Amino acid sequence: MTSFRDRFLTPKVAQAMMSPLGIVLAGAGAAAGIVVGLPIVAAAGVGALAWGGRVLAAMPKDAPSARVPASSLSEPWRTYATQAEDSKKRFDRVVASVAAGPLRERLQQLSGRLDEGIDESWRIARRGHEIVGAIGQIDTTSARAELADLKRSVGRREPTPSQRQTAQALEAQLASAHRLEVLAASSRDRLRLLDARFDELVARTVEVSVGSGDTDVLGNDVDGLVTELESLRIAMEETSRASGGDLTSLPPSEPPPA
Repeated sequence: MTSFRDRFLTPKVAQAMMSPLGIVLAGAGAAAGIVVGLPIVAAAGVGALAWGGRVLAAMPKDAPSARVPASSLSEPWRTYATQAEDSKKRFDRVVASVAAGPLRERLQQLSGRLDEGIDESWRIARRGHEIVGAIGQIDTTSARAELADLKRSVGRREPTPSQRQTAQALEAQLASAHRLEVLAASSRDRLRLLDARFDELVARTVEVSVGSGDTDVLGNDVDGLVTELESLRIAMEETSRASGGDLTSLPPSEPPPA
């Protein structure tokens, strides 16, 4: 679950702290305390409570973790997600080896950013597993056989409206399956590349930890990796919906037998 600290240190909370409404609430609370005869300090406390309530209301609600049991995912999605998490653990071990100070604090900040990337890796793996499961629910073998049989029965004649509609429905099934297969394959390739970049980041972090690397460059690389993971996850969701493969209405698929 998202920690209180992570939910508090967000742009939305910062805006609430400095918003005119928050300031007005603080002033109104203090003024109300004075009107009812409270001491100045107590009235100020009422104002602070009003302001604090506004800030707490702006905090994002806690959300369930993106991480799921590895055993619930099929391969290769399971391996990609667990490898990324293993890389993150190595990153954290390097950070823990750095002496206390500004460098370690900066690396700890990057570690927090990488946590977002790990969450995205798990979301991608789960989505990939669902896409492969959805492909398995489309009976392409039967659809191809029915389409071939229909074409043989029509021959050189003009198909009837019913035959034409049947052919279109079968072709649409096959097209959906093909688009989902292409999506799954391209997503596997990109996730494999991004997993390799996780390992590359660990190697660069080792350099930085001994003073032979640039923390700004490392920070840019971390941001770039997390952004690419987020982009891949969004692309998988949007493409599957556009392909007629909206998986939200499908039952969860089970991993295939080993």
